[in-house]
Amino acid sequence: MATRLLLATKAHTKKCLFGGVRCFSATHDADLVVIGTGPGGYVAAIKAAQLGMKVVAVEKETTLGGTCLNVGCIPSKALLNNSHYYHMAHGGDLQARGVNVSGVSLDLDTMMGVKEGVVKALTGGIAQLFKKNKITSLSGHGEIIAPGQVAVKKSDGTVETVNTKNILIATGSEVTPFPGIEVDEETVVSSTGALSLKKVPEHLVVIGAGVIGLELGSVWQRLGAKVTAIEFLDTIGGVGIDLEVAKTFQKILAKQGIEFKLGTKVIGANKQGNTISVNVESVKDAKKDTLDCDVLLVCVGRRPYTKDLGLDKIGIITDARGRIPVNETFQTIVSGVYAIGDCIHGPMLAHKAEDEGIVCVEGMTGMPVHIDYNCVPSVIYTHPEVGWVGKSEEDLKKAGIAYKVGKFPFLANSRAKTNNETEGFVKVLADKATDRILGTHIIGPGAGELINEAVLAIEYGASAEDVARVCHAHPTCAEALREANLMAYFGKPINF
Repeated sequence: MATRLLLATKAHTKKCLFGGVRCFSATHDADLVVIGTGPGGYVAAIKAAQLGMKVVAVEKETTLGGTCLNVGCIPSKALLNNSHYYHMAHGGDLQARGVNVSGVSLDLDTMMGVKEGVVKALTGGIAQLFKKNKITSLSGHGEIIAPGQVAVKKSDGTVETVNTKNILIATGSEVTPFPGIEVDEETVVSSTGALSLKKVPEHLVVIGAGVIGLELGSVWQRLGAKVTAIEFLDTIGGVGIDLEVAKTFQKILAKQGIEFKLGTKVIGANKQGNTISVNVESVKDAKKDTLDCDVLLVCVGRRPYTKDLGLDKIGIITDARGRIPVNETFQTIVSGVYAIGDCIHGPMLAHKAEDEGIVCVEGMTGMPVHIDYNCVPSVIYTHPEVGWVGKSEEDLKKAGIAYKVGKFPFLANSRAKTNNETEGFVKVLADKATDRILGTHIIGPGAGELINEAVLAIEYGASAEDVARVCHAHPTCAEALREANLMAYFGKPINF
């Protein structure tokens, strides 16, 4: 980029040409520029600053935190939690526990306000962390214009250019569109629009019974909507879920009121007035059907956000799925340019991106870089929750690994009994010869919390006997995890 010095300031203000638009540019020097401030990006920026780097973080949206904090993990959990409270009061669950309530009604505006308050507090918290760690935050679209140089195009058309030793791409992912169905975020919505509906749908049709579809479907079903989930596959829950868990999960959600059409593909949708007609076809016999609804949620997954980053200018070619290829240290084919999170291979999970961000910047300082992706947990935050880590039975069968199974139902767990939350079980898979834990799968109360003990066990190479012999507080739901490991190791639990 040709420049002419206009003013001698600390920022080195320069005149430039960006995409044919004449603008003014301020140049900064940095050790690391992070493009994207989602969970991976902002955590990487903070860690780098803690390691002594001068860090500049670039964010194209008006707030920090990425999809997760703004229109993903955080707002959805706020709605899941509060809709569950409403369901307990309105659906009779509290009365069954001896708590009599009357006149229960939904104040959707207040519930949405609580969600927005949580998002505002957490995104603002990142800004404070950036300030605390002396991280420079630039608002605008980041584009790599050369190795070691990032241009930040701002909303007013000006450009700031940052010269840097290293660049970390942490741009995350975006909603995958469904061919032929246009999302308006009002009645035909993506996950973003589904978090901000202005009224409870009469009939919500969800295309995709994966993690996001099930969570958002659960929210609106609890608040009074009829919900139908359409899934191309024969099981729910998405990639990695154990088949036995998935079948149990479907039965529980069906009992709650969610209807499922599995082995079914959507071939189109038409909107006439306030009615959306969704045309579907059976995968097995091509039998066609039409579902009418007032809100359609298109929830078929996410794709890496790697467009307009200037990758082609520095010789980086994405793969067939739009992901950026990296090596074991998260470096691209261009020296000094790294990538993490949803825009590279692996599961699109916030905590996976966070771990990658930390070890990536540690690697820049010469520290070892290692992540065991077998130890990255997955959680579905419905009620009950579902959590898993490691291998499923299907994985082990496919790999020809001899294994043993330990299962324990929450129906036999004393704390689950006292809480009247007895649906589900803990399932532990251990190597038949060595007893080493290969996978743990939980469907039941607090599964998202309980799974972390299993993650720790697998990370440290624990056997089922190791967990079975660790004292667990009584009464707790965590005892079910111990009992499942006891069954895997000894063949018999104590309390079942």
